[in-house]
Amino acid sequence: MEHNHDCHCGHEHSYEFDGAQNKYALALSKYNTHLHEDEVRIKVDNLIIKHLESNDNLEVKKQLFNCIDLTTLSCTDSEESVMRFTEKVNDFVDKYPDLPTMAAICVYPNMAEIVNDTLEADGVKIACVSGGFPSSQTFMEVKVAETAMAIHCGANEIDIVLPVGKFLCGDYEGMCDEISELKDICGDKTLKVILETGALGSVSNIKKAALLAMYSGADFIKTSTGKEAISATPDAAYVMCEAIREYYKETGRKVGFKAAGGINTVKKALAYYTIVKEVLGEEWLTNEWFRLGASSLANPLLSEIVGEETKFF
Repeated sequence: MEHNHDCHCGHEHSYEFDGAQNKYALALSKYNTHLHEDEVRIKVDNLIIKHLESNDNLEVKKQLFNCIDLTTLSCTDSEESVMRFTEKVNDFVDKYPDLPTMAAICVYPNMAEIVNDTLEADGVKIACVSGGFPSSQTFMEVKVAETAMAIHCGANEIDIVLPVGKFLCGDYEGMCDEISELKDICGDKTLKVILETGALGSVSNIKKAALLAMYSGADFIKTSTGKEAISATPDAAYVMCEAIREYYKETGRKVGFKAAGGINTVKKALAYYTIVKEVLGEEWLTNEWFRLGASSLANPLLSEIVGEETKFF
C-alpha cells in the first residue's frame, strides 16, 4: 500500500512538486523509488540462501558483538538500574579482555550523565534516543532542547525518529527541515535517523524515507524503534542498504546502517550482516558503519563465541 501523498486528515495534498518541495522531488528523481514487494522479497531470500551459511563463523560473530548498541529503554529505568547496566559493560571488559566490546550503550537522555559517569570501557559510545522518541510527536523546540541536553550530558550519538506523519502526508520539506535542524545541534556527533519502516506502508516509501533522511544529514539510517508491531525486517534492511549504496555512488558520502527491533537470535543477526556485506561491501562491516540495536542478542551471541551458555548481560 502506497502512502505517497494520502495523509489521514481527509484532504487531498499534492506536495511533491509544489514550491520548496521541488528540491526534494528533484533529489528523489535521481533514484529508482518505484519498488515491488515481491521482487524485493525474492532478492532478499536468494541472497540469504546463497550467502548466509558462509558467514556463520566465529570471526563474524565477534564482529557482530562489536556492532551491538546495548540498549535499555524502559519506563522502569532508574539511575540505579542504568548504573548497574553500565557496570555490566565494565565487568565484561575485565572478564573477557580478548573479546571486542559492544559499540555503544543506548539510553534515554536523562540517563546519559549516569552512563557517562559510570562507563570505564574504552571505545564504547554513549547513545541517546531523542526528539520525542519513539513517536517523534512533540514540539520542535522540545526536540532541539532534548537533543542538546543529551549531548551536554555526554552523548556521542543521537537516535531520532523520522517524523513519519509528515512523510506520509508528503510534507517532505517539514520532515527534512526537522532532521537538518537536529543534525545542526549534533554537530560532529553521530545522528541516527530511525525510519520506523513498519509504519511506512511500502518498500517504495522505505526507499524514499531513507534517501530523504540521508539528504537531510543523517549519519546513520536505522530500521525501527522496537516499539511498533513491525520492527526490523530483512526486506526493509535490503532496501535501506540499496539506498545507502546508491546515495554513496551519487554523492560520495558514506552513511551507516542500523537494524533494530526483534533481532533476538544469532541467525537473524547473521541475516542482517549478510545483507550489509552483499549490498554495501566489507568496508561497511565495522561498527563505524554497521550497528545492531539488539540487547537480547548479546547473551546468545556471547554464548556462541565462548562455546558455552552464558547469561552475562
